Amino acid sequence: MATSLDTVFAALSDPTRRVILSMLLEDDMAVTDVAEPFEMSLAAISKHLGILANAGLITQEKRGRVKWCKLEPDALREASVWMQGFGQFEPVNLDAFERFLAVELERPEPPQE
Repeated sequence: MATSLDTVFAALSDPTRRVILSMLLEDDMAVTDVAEPFEMSLAAISKHLGILANAGLITQEKRGRVKWCKLEPDALREASVWMQGFGQFEPVNLDAFERFLAVELERPEPPQE
């Protein structure tokens, strides 16, 4: 089952989850080891891991009493292909784009006929 781009990008939108993915680039990790560098509860880390798993970015496997997390790099393939499509254009100035959107969203809708 393919995970939607929306789910993947939503999972990637949180800086804690991006750090977790970077940590898992090195090797599989026990949940407690993933949680160690963060100043948040194990329950909060578990919630982040659940979001990453739901997006297909990681898998979790119980080995004995320990739950292990593994990065699933293929899950980023569709998002990567989508983003590469923008490589043919000039780099986007995100600050300018954000200002443009703010102005556009503040404009009243033109009357519909």
